[in-house]
This record gives sequence, structure tokens and C-alpha cells, in this order.
Amino acid sequence: MTPKEFEPLAPARQPGERRHPVEDTPQTRAPSFRLAFADEEFLLRDDLRPVRLQLELLKPELLLQEQGVNSTVAVFGSARIPDPQLARRRADAADAAMKAAPGKPELDAAAARSRRMLANSRYYDEARKLAALVSSVCQIDGKCDFVMLTGGGPGIMEAANRGAADIGAKSVGLNIVLPHEQAPNAYVTPELCFRFHYFAIRKIHFLQRAKALVFFPGGFGTLDEFFEAATLIQTGKMAPVPFILFGRDFWSRAVDFQLLVDEGMVNEKDLDLFTYVETAEDAWAAIAAFWNLDGPAMGDPAS
Repeated sequence: MTPKEFEPLAPARQPGERRHPVEDTPQTRAPSFRLAFADEEFLLRDDLRPVRLQLELLKPELLLQEQGVNSTVAVFGSARIPDPQLARRRADAADAAMKAAPGKPELDAAAARSRRMLANSRYYDEARKLAALVSSVCQIDGKCDFVMLTGGGPGIMEAANRGAADIGAKSVGLNIVLPHEQAPNAYVTPELCFRFHYFAIRKIHFLQRAKALVFFPGGFGTLDEFFEAATLIQTGKMAPVPFILFGRDFWSRAVDFQLLVDEGMVNEKDLDLFTYVETAEDAWAAIAAFWNLDGPAMGDPAS
């Protein structure tokens, strides 16, 4: 045998390749004749779910590697917390509607929620500031460490991607297909803007490169990610990283952690997983202290 016989097969499509037209016959029109990887109907069969899961895992992984994303800081929080200027306009509009039609409980409730959201909009500013602080140490020998990573949507996610964009740094967005589709926010690096069908695979990409987890106030989605990450660290399935909760007042009311301890459901030391902060500077200080960023091990993963 000559060495030529051991050459690998050519790729499915090479650059500049022109395909010869196929004769139109009943056989060539049949779905069975389509190339498997170009047959969407075939790929969407229930039997092919394992293949689709693998593709969703592999595509972002390869592109993150190509973009030099070595590690990330994952940021979670409500999609509903707006920029403070927008929050102010909404609160003013809700107050005006309430005053124009006094005595309507639904308008009173809407105005109260708008004022609460205006107060919560400070977290938008803190997420944006934190992203700028973290992203300022991103570039290391051609690789990017501590790259901001979000769910790619509005609210807190937008703020974190925006803070990275403010200083010209990369950031990642992991969007997901939902019944009410959301466009990616305008601040995600286009080459690092991904779209998922499977929550499970998206969760892997949230955590596998994370050197810190930052949780701002949020709803069911934020709580879902919070409890999953806490469980993984508690059970040793994930190495400890800074686990930062913005807003002690919110988290102490949203989740009664002490009740879990008092009832024997978790150990007292499990509460040491979390660090409460109120400002971007405090959050960054906690991340920097954990990773000894002034030391030589800045780019090394936790052991």
C-alpha cells in the first residue's frame, strides 16, 4: 500500500467547491437521498436528540477556543431590571397614570412595582461597573481570562455585556430559544453570541470556564442557576470559586438560608459558600483576593 491510501477523507465541503447538479428523478427527490448533515428534517427527529445535544455542546466550545476565551466570570440576574434612566421614565409614567385615575388598586400596585424597580435599577449600574473592572484584566498573553459571560438578554445581562464593551473588551452571551423570543442585547461580542435550545447544555457553558459566579437579584431563572451552582459546589462536582450575591437584603428575603440551617437541611458551613456585596468594587475585591491576581497564578484554575 502506498502512503496515499492512508490519507483522510476530504472534508464534506471544501472552500470554493462547486457541486455538480444532480439529475431530478424520483430517487434524488426522496428525503432518504439527502446528505444526512444537510437534512434538517432528519436532524430534528427524536432519535437524533443525542446528536443535537452534542452539537450544542461542541459549537460554542470550539468558537470560544478560537476566540481565546480561557476563563469567564458568569453574571446572572433579572432581565427586567432596566437602565436607571429607563426605570425613572417608567416610574414617572406609572405615577402619572395612578394620579390620573385615583382609587384603582391595579394602578396603585403598578406604580409601587415601578418605584421598586427604580430602586433596583442601581444593580444595573453596579453590573456595568463590575464588568468594566473585571474586563480590564482580561488580556493575558493572547488569551482572555475573566471574560464576562451572561445569558445575552436585557436587564442585568445587558449591563454586564455593556460594561465590557465600555472598555473595548470581549464578552459572551448565551441566548436561549424561548416562547417569547428575546434578541441578543447589543453589547455582546458578535463572534461570541450563541443561541441554545437545551437549557442543560447552556448551563454547562455557564459554569465550565467560570472563575467567579455573580448573582444579582432576579426571578425564577436566576434562582434556578443559583441553586444549581450552589449544589455543584456543595457536593464537590465543581471546584469552589467566588460565589457573590449582590444585595444582602434581597437574598435574605428571597431565600431563608438560616431556616435551612435551623431545620438541619444544610450545614452552617454551607452558608460560607456565598459572599454578600453591595458594590462592584467589593465584588471585584473578593474575586481578586480569591485568585491572588497580583501573584503569579492569575491564569491558573483552582485546584
